[in-house]
Amino acid sequence: MPSQRFIRNTLLGALDLRDYEAVRAVAEPVSLARRDVLIAAGQPITHVHFLESAVVSEVTAATAGRRIEVGLTGREGFVGVPLLLDVDRTPYESFVQIEGQALRVESAAFLRLIQAHDGLRRCLSLYAYVVHLQTADTALSNGTHTLEERLARWLLMCHDRVVGNALPVTHAFLSTMLGVRRPGVTTAIHSLEGDGGIRARRSQVEVIDREKLKAAAGGSYGMPESEYRRLIGVAP
Repeated sequence: MPSQRFIRNTLLGALDLRDYEAVRAVAEPVSLARRDVLIAAGQPITHVHFLESAVVSEVTAATAGRRIEVGLTGREGFVGVPLLLDVDRTPYESFVQIEGQALRVESAAFLRLIQAHDGLRRCLSLYAYVVHLQTADTALSNGTHTLEERLARWLLMCHDRVVGNALPVTHAFLSTMLGVRRPGVTTAIHSLEGDGGIRARRSQVEVIDREKLKAAAGGSYGMPESEYRRLIGVAP
């Protein structure tokens, strides 16, 4: 695990040195492959993962087996928030949507950490509040915004969590994450591309004008991100 000056996870980077070194002592670096399941629905959470470059989706099953994304985590956060709240399992599944690196801490060691280090617990609790805001904002967006606005919001959130402008996602994957049919996603992508915000290629969407993408989101993006900056003190 690198020294704090080289850490890419912004939560760990925001800790004071004593708390960071405590995490460093029990964490191990891991490589996460696409579709790796970090938390299985209804099963005990075995580890928390502080993401460095991977991006993870939290999904729930809807009617007839359809799934929809309810949370998105990247280098701004960690996977395993229920453990912070003394909950050992969740009905939602968390899986890797973009491969990359993470720092993994075994659950029992994580619980000892947050009991012994108040600063760490406080920082992670502030992040848990932002996760709550993100989930609530997703529900609001799903209920009130157009598919094009929702897609623009999702692409911005994903863009926040990767290095560079290329997002390795397919139309089929986006339809699952947004809980809509694939033809609708294709139409929305063509609209965003026509406005100059993105360029769509096979199995990839490239952000070419972030400001145009924000305009296309129609106000659906930004509140949780603003609260993260206010509470954690750094950009997500």
